[in-house]
Amino acid sequence: MSDRLQVGNAPCSWGTIEGFEKTIPYSQMLDELTQTGFRGTELGDYGFMPTDPARLREELASRGLTMLGAYHGVYLRDPKAHPEGAEKGVAIARLLAAVADVGDRNWRPFLVLADEHSRDPVRLAKAGRITEELGLTADDRSVFAQGARAFAERVAGETGIETVFHPHCAGYVETPDEIERFCELSGLGIVFDTGHYLYGTGSSDGNLVLDGLERFEENLRYVHFKDLDPGVADRARRQGLDYRAAVGEGVFCELGEGSVDFGAVLAWLRGRGYQGWITVEQDVLPGMGSPKESARRNREFLRSLGL
Repeated sequence: MSDRLQVGNAPCSWGTIEGFEKTIPYSQMLDELTQTGFRGTELGDYGFMPTDPARLREELASRGLTMLGAYHGVYLRDPKAHPEGAEKGVAIARLLAAVADVGDRNWRPFLVLADEHSRDPVRLAKAGRITEELGLTADDRSVFAQGARAFAERVAGETGIETVFHPHCAGYVETPDEIERFCELSGLGIVFDTGHYLYGTGSSDGNLVLDGLERFEENLRYVHFKDLDPGVADRARRQGLDYRAAVGEGVFCELGEGSVDFGAVLAWLRGRGYQGWITVEQDVLPGMGSPKESARRNREFLRSLGL
């Protein structure tokens, strides 16, 4: 890892988000990301950026960017989906490995594995207010975790890239207890996403983010900064909005506009010796807002915190 905290941004902040048609060319996204002061990026959905390693290297190097990781959703509840998910995961990880020495050579990108969220209509509808009875059975949890573990072992064995798991709203690992059970069963490290974690608690109390960092300190490998608009979150819960509708309403707002105390989060990370990259994710749907201006304001906010 690098010797200090560094900050990147991700394609989802420009509306390039899984399950939706992409509306902004990758070159525009990377240009705007660079122009607004970020020096790292994630890959986005496979195929959004070039899949030819030489071309991707050129795109990153010409902008002075580091590749931080790549999100990949697999429907882990169904063992029949595991082989295809692993095949694609290996292809993504090979691309990551091919550009791992571009930019910050002290950082090696992660394969960010997630449950294929929003596929289960109940979990989609109830995201942000999941109760125990909506969770997986013990047998399903075992299949899920074993599949994730086997995925990680194959990816590491064939590419040398480490897999970390991303707890994600509208998936089967959303609440703090679900995260804990997954970590115990799989043995994998996690991406701690501040916004998804807070929404998944069923509350908008930003203090719960620090509680989560404490609870999952031993599992934390990588960090996403995402804020949560408490007004939108509370209204989504009250009105029964599903996950995608909540995102469309702006539940994940610009940094500093919501409940998460990022100053306290940064202090916690520094106090625990985290010295890697932090990736901003302001999940928006295609066409929402002004991504470049939001990215600029997010970067200015982080500078105000000394990052």
